[in-house]
Amino acid sequence: MSEGEGNFEVILADLDKTIAILADGTAPLDQLVAAHQRASRLLAEAEARLDELRSRADETAILLSQ
Repeated sequence: MSEGEGNFEVILADLDKTIAILADGTAPLDQLVAAHQRASRLLAEAEARLDELRSRADETAILLSQ
């Protein structure tokens, strides 16, 4: 696994944990708000990293097809 893929996996794991906190719903309101904000940031990071990985995969596919 490359470093970038590892970072993506870490982001997804953090997002999963944060969503679990939100889904449980038993944390105090301030913690739920913070978890929601964190989930939003992690989702944006995951989407950006996924776009970057897709771009690299597309570039590799083009190079391999030449």
